[in-house]
Amino acid sequence: MKKVMLLIVIIVVAAGGWWFIAGNPDKQPQNSPNKTEQHFDKKQQSLDDPASFWVITNKRRPLQPTNYSPNDLTTPDIPLRLTAKDEEMKLRVEPAAALSNLFEAAKKDGVSLMVSSAYRSYSFQKGLYNRYVSQQGRAVADTQSARPGHSEHQTGLAVDVEPASRKCEVEACFAHTPEGKWVAEHAHEYGFIIRYGDGQQGTTGYIYEPWHLRYVGKSLAAEIHKEGNPTLEDFFGLEPAPDYGP
Repeated sequence: MKKVMLLIVIIVVAAGGWWFIAGNPDKQPQNSPNKTEQHFDKKQQSLDDPASFWVITNKRRPLQPTNYSPNDLTTPDIPLRLTAKDEEMKLRVEPAAALSNLFEAAKKDGVSLMVSSAYRSYSFQKGLYNRYVSQQGRAVADTQSARPGHSEHQTGLAVDVEPASRKCEVEACFAHTPEGKWVAEHAHEYGFIIRYGDGQQGTTGYIYEPWHLRYVGKSLAAEIHKEGNPTLEDFFGLEPAPDYGP
């Protein structure tokens, strides 16, 4: 009789536990198949609107309109290669604030950075690109400078940074300086990515530029960092842009 009573108690307790879990979805085990993994929404912002923080311009994707100019340019209060009045030292308001925070954090870690070049208008980029062509020829120029209407600098979201000492100024050796290493490790924490990474020329069309930072916002920068820093083209499933096409 005692054995029968014990068996009944076990069945009742087990049934009660099953009802408690089934009737309370919040109490389900962590490995429950009902738990869904959250996915990053790649359609939060436009890839085509030049005012979008996620706009992608490259050799196959010109800005629309090609003479676009942002209306919220400002000069961040951080070390600059040129004067604060120079248009090339400006960025849009949000990336300017983010860059200021990045510079401040770097300084606390003993790393001194300076802005080398930021916003470039269509006409400025045209003159710069033509100088590259006259000095190096079009084929080489196209690996180092964007044609007007195709430049990230024109969006006000891109900035070239360098050591305050100007050592390895806009050169690949920047990657091996304390400043370059700090930027590579921490840029994503402030919403920036290194847009033209090492070994990515076949997709981006540009040589490795460890100094060229592109603002995309913290959420996207964190996701790209988590995925191993793919190009924007690869991350969003766009075709490679190694050249300007036919």
